[in-house]
Amino acid sequence: MPFFERHLFLTNGVLFTRVAQLVEHWSPKPAVVSSSLASRAKEMDVNKIKTYLKDIYTELVEKTSWPSFPELRRESMVVLVATVLFSLVVYVMDVGLTRVMDLIYNL
Repeated sequence: MPFFERHLFLTNGVLFTRVAQLVEHWSPKPAVVSSSLASRAKEMDVNKIKTYLKDIYTELVEKTSWPSFPELRRESMVVLVATVLFSLVVYVMDVGLTRVMDLIYNL
């Protein structure tokens, strides 16, 4: 007897399979989660966030060395001068290469 004939049967005009019944019968049911576990998990998450924020504050206030205002002004000027010089170098290279390319194309 073929597999399908052994595992199919007709009841009240509806075709049923024994395989489907076995799967349904033996499938594990989802576990019911209590609300107390969920609330404890949320409390743990909130506590982790609070600890994280306290650690950030401690790091920024106690462990970081901030420059004084004169140091900050001097270092900002160094960055500004370096940026202007780099921009001028790029501009000179752009103009020079443009003229070289114009000479090549106009031959």
